[in-house]
Amino acid sequence: MALLVSGGHTELNLMTDHLTYERLGSTLDDAAGDAFDKVPRLLGLPYPGGPSIQKAAEGGNPKRFKFPRARLDKPYDFSFSGVKTAVLYEVNDLKKKSRMLPVEDLAASFQAAVVETLFEKTMQAAREFKAREILVAGGVSANRALRNAFQLQNEFKVNIPAFSLCTDNAAMIAAAGYYRYTLGHLSDLKMDVQPTWPLS
Repeated sequence: MALLVSGGHTELNLMTDHLTYERLGSTLDDAAGDAFDKVPRLLGLPYPGGPSIQKAAEGGNPKRFKFPRARLDKPYDFSFSGVKTAVLYEVNDLKKKSRMLPVEDLAASFQAAVVETLFEKTMQAAREFKAREILVAGGVSANRALRNAFQLQNEFKVNIPAFSLCTDNAAMIAAAGYYRYTLGHLSDLKMDVQPTWPLS
C-alpha cells in the first residue's frame, strides 16, 4: 500500500508490482504538503513550512485544539482544506481576543490532525486490500510524527526513504526511469511533457 504525500499529491495506491498501481483515493482539494506550507504562514513561522511546523509542534500540546479530520464518502480520499481553514479561524479568533498565539499548541494540533488522517486511512486500506507492506513517499514523509506513527505500529512492514531522499525528485525520477527501462519502456527525445501523466 503506497501513500504518496507531498506538496502536490496526497494519494493512496495499491501497488502490485513496479509500474502497476491502482489508485484507491486522492485529495479532493489541498494536498497535505500544501497545508503544511500554508498553515505556518498563519502562525508566523518561517519557510519552509513543514520543518517549521514540526519544530514548533515538538513543544506543543496536540490535544489543545480539536481540528477536524475530514469524513468523506469515499474512504480513501483526502481533504485538508477544512483543517487549514479551522486553523485560520482559530488564529483570527485568538487575535480578536488580543491573546498571544499559542503557536506550539496550534502547530502540534494541526500536525496531529494531518498525521492521524494519513496514518488511519493508509492502515485501513492496507487491511482491506490485504497488503503485505506499506510504502510512504514524498516530501511529507520526512515529517517525524508521520514516520513515528508508521514505524511504531507492528501490523505491517513499513518502507520510508531516508530523510535525504524524501524531497529528492531527481532520485525518485531516476528510480522510476530505471524500472521503466528494465521493462523495455523506451522513449525518444520527441516525447512531450504531460503534467497529468498516470503513474502506470
